[in-house]
Amino acid sequence: MSRVLWRYLAREIFAATALVLVAFLGLFAFFDFINELEDVGKQGYELHHALIYVLMTLPSRVYELMPIVVLIGTLYALTALARHSEITVMRASGLSNAALVRILGLIGVVFVIVTFVFGEYLAPPAERAAQQWRLMATQATVSQQLRSGLWVKDGPRVVNARTLRPDRSMERVRIFEFDEHNQMVSISEAESGRYDVAAASWRLTGVRQTRFGDDATAVVELPEITWRSELTPEVLSVLMVAPERMSVNALYAYIRHLEENRQSTERYEIALWKKLTYPLAALVMIALALPFAFVHDRRSSGVNVRIFIGVMVGVGFHLLNGLFSSLGVINAWPPLMAAITPSLLFLLAAGALLYAVERR
Repeated sequence: MSRVLWRYLAREIFAATALVLVAFLGLFAFFDFINELEDVGKQGYELHHALIYVLMTLPSRVYELMPIVVLIGTLYALTALARHSEITVMRASGLSNAALVRILGLIGVVFVIVTFVFGEYLAPPAERAAQQWRLMATQATVSQQLRSGLWVKDGPRVVNARTLRPDRSMERVRIFEFDEHNQMVSISEAESGRYDVAAASWRLTGVRQTRFGDDATAVVELPEITWRSELTPEVLSVLMVAPERMSVNALYAYIRHLEENRQSTERYEIALWKKLTYPLAALVMIALALPFAFVHDRRSSGVNVRIFIGVMVGVGFHLLNGLFSSLGVINAWPPLMAAITPSLLFLLAAGALLYAVERR
């Protein structure tokens, strides 16, 4: 019986969630496209560029919206079943509340896996490709927002690249190298740099190197040098993708790089914990929708009100999630606390609602 009920409830919830997801994606894609129209016609950015860019960002939208659409889809499916007395019939046939919770929990696990797959394997490369596409379409560079270019610390070196291209090659590179006493040892200036994957190093061409000694300063011109660094293109790709849309591996690698160079990591640590805990929000949303399965209401207006409540709760969760991330960075909260607190609050709310319904 449980297997049959699982298949039936899963079919209803998956269908409702898929419908809500398509509707939300269409709505957000429309707003994103309208927002991109402001740049159409500038620097070669045309209408088809904007359309392709919006389509490439859809996997990120799926990841962001998944908990909300799971809540609304589950709420709609359970409310419809309760309205037609199907939940009542199931309970009268021997389905206990614990068994119903287990069935919905297994359905929630499917949503957790789907959310994790989108967040880890589909959204990050799609988002990175979308940003590269937009930069190439507008003939822009990653580092053009800074007048002096990109500045990063790499162990005993400080690197300045005036231009970082969307293909993650660099132009007009300067490398300031220091010794253990923080005394400048050399300055290397290169016309361009490109990462050699096979050699796991950067190849700098057109190099002019100034070396500072105790007694004299020497200037050497070299056609090409090899620069081994932890600053791989994957690490530099964080400049094109927001931390929340990066993969776990990319976040972990960049956090290690920042730690090795004694730089602040709070924002990226919070983003890392959010990536690990955010898929579990799908289970929390199903738990929030569960109490409505026990409320019998044949009026269509009651269903509409619950769907409206679901939308408001989902939007509230989305806003609270972003708020706690910002507060965590500002107040130096433990990253795990900043990442998981919104889900815990909504889980407590789900438990309180379920307890109130059970007491009726």
